[in-house]
Amino acid sequence: MLQFTANIGRAPNTIDAYGRAVEDHLRSCAAEETDPLLARANTVAAWIRDMLDRPSKTPPRAGTGLANATIQQGLVAVRSFYEYLVEDGLREQNPVRRGQAGRGGRRPRQGLVRHIEQAPWIPNDDVWQRILAACATESLHNRLMVTLAYDGALPREELVQLNVEDFEPAHRPIHLRAETTKSQRAREVAFGATSSQLFLAYLRERRTLFGRIDGPLFGSTSNRNYGAPLGPSSWSKTVEGIARRAAAAQLSTHTFLHLRLTDLARADWTIDQIAQKRRPPRSGDHDALHPPVRP
Repeated sequence: MLQFTANIGRAPNTIDAYGRAVEDHLRSCAAEETDPLLARANTVAAWIRDMLDRPSKTPPRAGTGLANATIQQGLVAVRSFYEYLVEDGLREQNPVRRGQAGRGGRRPRQGLVRHIEQAPWIPNDDVWQRILAACATESLHNRLMVTLAYDGALPREELVQLNVEDFEPAHRPIHLRAETTKSQRAREVAFGATSSQLFLAYLRERRTLFGRIDGPLFGSTSNRNYGAPLGPSSWSKTVEGIARRAAAAQLSTHTFLHLRLTDLARADWTIDQIAQKRRPPRSGDHDALHPPVRP
């Protein structure tokens, strides 16, 4: 099923998420002593109950079960898994019920789990200053990641897949390649003066560390995989460390994206303008992250 998903062009991150969700469901089937080929709606419901009761280790949801978005993502993956079994003639029906919108005279039907859309957490000015102060003690590598995540409103998968060749320092656009974006569409975003200074300083440091000027922008400095492209989990761990030092438990890799788009909306940009073009940041947006001045 995962190979089929890869063959039809789904993004690697999507395939990985589907695989983890289906594996989790299969473990639940084993615990229920149920063959997935014979699983019925009750088997799926038992898996959902387990996810709702499962302790969460992610603040601020600790102890309250998995997030609604995580459960929804898992249901999409497992529905696709059973749909694949139906199409392959191994099952007659898909036990994962699909929700249906009340359009075209159709009667709406609720999915297995109600979709809850929560507003993203946005730090206030005091918390943001604490976050910047914590970021200022980070390495040049990490400070650049923070400013680019904000400037370009980049999710972590797009951030860690940046190449040196994606940047035009003179005019400050970043060319995001289609294969690295969630939508599979190429686009351009801007980066500001602080990011530009950090970028040039980091290129000098990067050449010393890895002995190259092209290829993936962010590389690992660990002994185990020195020089290898940085993975999304490494960026998540960096942000978790910043969150602890800033006493901002809700800070995540997506916070920089949400804050950036919120700032554009506060500047009276329309939804279409935000979607089509993201302005360079104002001078002073993250002055605390400037590289040290060299004599």
